[in-house]
Amino acid sequence: MVDDDRGEGDAFVYDEASGEWISAVDAAAKGDPAGDAVVVRDAVGNVLADGDQVTLIKDLTVKGAGQTLKRGTLIKAIRLTGDAQEIDCRFDGIKGLVLRAEFVKKR
Repeated sequence: MVDDDRGEGDAFVYDEASGEWISAVDAAAKGDPAGDAVVVRDAVGNVLADGDQVTLIKDLTVKGAGQTLKRGTLIKAIRLTGDAQEIDCRFDGIKGLVLRAEFVKKR
């Protein structure tokens, strides 16, 4: 066994992005949790967050519900998904409503 100056010994972790085994020290330096956050912006460029209220800027026909959400409809307590263009929300009578961020404006 070779003595390592870094004090980590032979600790290696698998890096899924590169597909290679890298040292634990390099993985810790590479891993930036703030860099992985997805920024979701509404139609006018405001940053959206979980729990925000948004207003629709366009009439939207909801597939499968047979209902149209009118412009100006208030959607409360949105939840962000992993996608930068989709937000998850609830509306009366519609379960599992996912809206595109380009059709909403932060209130």
